[in-house]
Amino acid sequence: MGAMDSQFMQRAPHEMLAEYLGDDLAQVNALIRARMASEHAPRIPEVTAHLIEAGGKRIRPMLVLAASRICGYQGQHHHHLAATVEFIHTATLLHDDVVDESRKRRGRATANLLWDNKSSVLVGDYLFARAFQLMVECGSLRVLDILANASATIAEGEVLQLTTAQNIATTEDQYLRVIRGKTAALFSAATEAGAVLAGADEAQIRALFDYGDALGISFQIVDDYLDYGGAGDGIGKDIGDDFREGKLTLPVIRAIASAGGEERAFWRRVLEKGQQQAGDLDHALGLLARHGTLSSTRAEALDWGARAKAALEPLPEHPLRQMLADLADYVVARVY
Repeated sequence: MGAMDSQFMQRAPHEMLAEYLGDDLAQVNALIRARMASEHAPRIPEVTAHLIEAGGKRIRPMLVLAASRICGYQGQHHHHLAATVEFIHTATLLHDDVVDESRKRRGRATANLLWDNKSSVLVGDYLFARAFQLMVECGSLRVLDILANASATIAEGEVLQLTTAQNIATTEDQYLRVIRGKTAALFSAATEAGAVLAGADEAQIRALFDYGDALGISFQIVDDYLDYGGAGDGIGKDIGDDFREGKLTLPVIRAIASAGGEERAFWRRVLEKGQQQAGDLDHALGLLARHGTLSSTRAEALDWGARAKAALEPLPEHPLRQMLADLADYVVARVY
C-alpha cells in the first residue's frame, strides 16, 4: 500500500474524492466564482456565496469529474459541466427554502431569512440561466438534453411533493417519484453527463446513470430516516422537522399502511390537519417503532446503496471507481 493509499484510508470517501480531484476542483471553484459574479447586481454573488461557500461537500460536481475521468476524458469541459451541476443544485436549494419557509440550511440561516424571498427566487433564476450558459459551452446536445431533462424532473418532483405533503394516502411509489425528482435526478444526470462528455460506450453510460440514481435515492432515504432516527446536528436540521412540516416520508408512509383506525386518526390529525400538540412527536416515534418502519427504512436505504455499488461493475478498473463504491457505503453508513 502506497503512502497516498494509506493517507486516503484515514479519510471519508468524499474527502478522498476531493483530494484525488483536487486540481479539477480548483478549476471548478474558480469557474463558479467567476460565473456567479454580476456587474450590475451585487446581491447575486452575495446570496450565491452564502450558500455555495457554506461548507457543502461538492458531491455533485465531484460525481461529474469522477465519471468523466473514469471514462478517460482528456479535455477541459468537465469543469464547465461540474460547475453547471453545482449551479443547478444551488438554484434548487434557494427555491426550496422559499417553498418550505426554511430558516436553516447546513446549520446556517437560509438566504431567504437573511435577505428575503424575492432575492432567493431571483438569484436562483440567475443561477439556472448561468447553468445553461455553461452547458452550451460544453458543445454537446446530448449533455444539454440530460441536464435540461434533469432540471425539469427536479421541478416536477418538488411540485409532486407539494401535492403529497399532508396527504396520508401518499403511496411508496409516489414517495419514490418525489425523491427521484428532488434528489436522485441531479445525481444521475451528473454521472451520466460526465460519461457522455467523455465519449463512453452505452454500457458505461448506463452504469453511471444507474449508480447516480441509486446513490441519490439512498441518500434521500437516509436523510428521511435520520429525521426520526438520527442526531439533528449531523444533518443540518432538527429531529422531527419532517413531522412538523407534515411531510410524508418512507417511515411514516409505512406506519400509516399498517395503522388501525385509531392510529390513522392520529396521523390525520397531526399531518393532514396540522393539529400537533406536546408529546405528538414522541407518540409518532412510538408508532414507527411498533410497526418496525425505521428498521425497514434503514434496510431500504442499504439496499439502494448496494444497488449503487453493483452498478459500477461494468466500468474499467480505476481508483475513482473504488472511491465511488466507498461513497455509496459512506452514504448509508449514517443509518448504522
